[in-house]
Amino acid sequence: MTARRVARVVLLDPDDRILLLHGHEPGDPGNDWWFTPGGGLEGDETHEEAARRELAEETGITDIELGPVLWKRICSFPFDGRRWDQDEWYFLARTAQTATDPQGLTDLELRSVSGLGWWTSAELLAARETVYPTRLAELLRTLLDEGPPSVPLVLDAEIA
Repeated sequence: MTARRVARVVLLDPDDRILLLHGHEPGDPGNDWWFTPGGGLEGDETHEEAARRELAEETGITDIELGPVLWKRICSFPFDGRRWDQDEWYFLARTAQTATDPQGLTDLELRSVSGLGWWTSAELLAARETVYPTRLAELLRTLLDEGPPSVPLVLDAEIA
């Protein structure tokens, strides 16, 4: 089976807060987690095009400066009654637009996304909630301290 190609966005505001979506298993809001905006490539779209489209659909934010690919990871997880195998690329993006207005959510997203929020690095480091990718707090701290890597960092595969 071929992995679904996914573009994700590490969106930072002028205060270096990261925007995360709050998701849950459809029908089980107690089984929840936080994650970066993004989703699967459609048709012949590039990863960059998918990153911009997904961010606009899921957050309403379109005024961004899209930067380099920071990280890549392979993951596999059960969700909504099926297994998802994904090859994810995480793009750095910056914006001054912090108001969100999700207008393009799919039916599945409407059933599984309960909100979104801006997180500081300190809040992320102290978080007790589940966050994906699992090392996001540490990855964000390194990004803020050292800047983007010269080549994308390949993260450990996550299989749930």
